[in-house]
Amino acid sequence: MPTTRLHLVSAEEDHRVSTIELFFDLVFVYAITQTTQLMADHLSPLGVGQGLAMLAVLWWCWCSYAWLGTTIHVDHGIARLAMFGAMAVMFLVSLTIPEAFVDHPGGLFAPVLFVACYALVRLLHLVAYLGAAKHDPGLRRVLLKMFVGLLPSVLLLAVSTALTGPWQLGLWVVALLVDYLNVYLTGPDGWRLNSPAHFAERFGLIVIIALGESIVAIGIGIGALPMSWLVAGAAVCGLALAAGMWWTYFDVVARVSEHRLTRATGVERAKLATDSYTFLHLPLIAGIVLVALGLKKAFLYIADTEHHTPGEALHGVPIWTLSGGLALYLIALSALRKRNLGSWNHQRLVVGVLLVAATPLLEHVPAAVLLLIFAVLVLGLIGFERLRFAEWRRNVHAEHS
Repeated sequence: MPTTRLHLVSAEEDHRVSTIELFFDLVFVYAITQTTQLMADHLSPLGVGQGLAMLAVLWWCWCSYAWLGTTIHVDHGIARLAMFGAMAVMFLVSLTIPEAFVDHPGGLFAPVLFVACYALVRLLHLVAYLGAAKHDPGLRRVLLKMFVGLLPSVLLLAVSTALTGPWQLGLWVVALLVDYLNVYLTGPDGWRLNSPAHFAERFGLIVIIALGESIVAIGIGIGALPMSWLVAGAAVCGLALAAGMWWTYFDVVARVSEHRLTRATGVERAKLATDSYTFLHLPLIAGIVLVALGLKKAFLYIADTEHHTPGEALHGVPIWTLSGGLALYLIALSALRKRNLGSWNHQRLVVGVLLVAATPLLEHVPAAVLLLIFAVLVLGLIGFERLRFAEWRRNVHAEHS
């Protein structure tokens, strides 16, 4: 296989995730951690909005390289150097996340540096992709349309560096809408998805990364605070919640999504990949990150006995991120079923809606008890589905094993 130039990958079903892609994802582990910390440091509706906008920016970067990795072998030839270059710039993006909206005194003006590095990451991706598409007019055409949407988006982000507060966030939202809508309205025609198994595996790994952030959040929430039986019990509940979220995705949803993607061909496959993975996985990841933020604050309440009582309830923005994040996650899972199988997962929709509706009442429940309730709720949902859809689940596992 040539190693000195970019080349298109043939439709190899056995093309799997390479080690350089896993290495590339390590930068996003740090970026997601930085985003969670950004929201934790500015715990307000505006701060959460900034964090979600930041996540949407990071998601677009990550998705771009996930699509590239299913079109060319990114661990061969000059593509490997392009990946390392993108990693370096993406790391700078991650480092500037805490100052992306409000610059700290001294040093470089971080908001402008953030936008410049983000633009460079996207441009490196387009250059590498255009190199891979030099013998594919259809792919070149759709990439150039993507570039047309990127330019005004980057310009709007650059203008936002001169603003603050809601106006700045509003401009970020407009910039993201321009970019996202441009890709969505361009449609799937022209995109190439040569290895659906590789593509689905990439997105499964980013879900694992996000879930890992929820576990890390438990440790950060405890920090150097004293260990106690209450903290230990709450930690087990937090881990059970994360495990339940893993189960609700990987037990059936991930299998069915990959199977549908593998069976599809041509434009239908590209459309399915765009809908199920590029777009519908964003609210999935956002829900996990919001849960991580809520867990981080909940454990601060539980472990910091100097500033909080053992029976103190989680209230305000933290509990809304925890309940709202879990609700968003469950609703996104139901939407994935709708896209792949044509019907909603009604029990997950109901649990998601009830979580949001019950949040004002849950604000009066002690933080440790709240974690127990959430863990039992998710595990109970899993138990119900295992009993109610046992035969269908067995068929899914047999078919997709």
